[in-house]
Amino acid sequence: MWRVALVLGLAGYDADYHWAVWERPYVIGLSVASEGLALLALGLVRPWGEVVPRWAPGLHGRRIPIPAVVIPAALGAALIMMFCAYAVLNQIFGFVEPMNENGDGFPTSGPAAWALWTTYAPLLAWGPLLAILTVAYYRRRRANDASAAARPETE
Repeated sequence: MWRVALVLGLAGYDADYHWAVWERPYVIGLSVASEGLALLALGLVRPWGEVVPRWAPGLHGRRIPIPAVVIPAALGAALIMMFCAYAVLNQIFGFVEPMNENGDGFPTSGPAAWALWTTYAPLLAWGPLLAILTVAYYRRRRANDASAAARPETE
């Protein structure tokens, strides 16, 4: 939301910034990609995360292998947590030079600062929550597979 507001000039921050031709589509594309990846986390709690949906041609009804879900989800959780840790440490220690002319890399007061922090603060919980969902998915699938293997086949 913050990036979209920034691109549309609604964030009240860097109003006189001159965007390069590629920058606005890049920022919007980054937002769309991150939202799409976030929505994939729903597969960890929905049936379509275990069995390919009926609408998928050629694959419908097939069980999704556990590692095909757990490995990308675990890597995603780790990357998100590393990104958030870097962002917090960067604010504390200033690893990267500030991006604007007044010496600040982000808005420090007013509505722009509130918009930034309220839209980005939930990212701090995203990585750990994704890791918890991944572990729960793995345990549930292993338990379901084990109980299915223990059942006698009916003829």
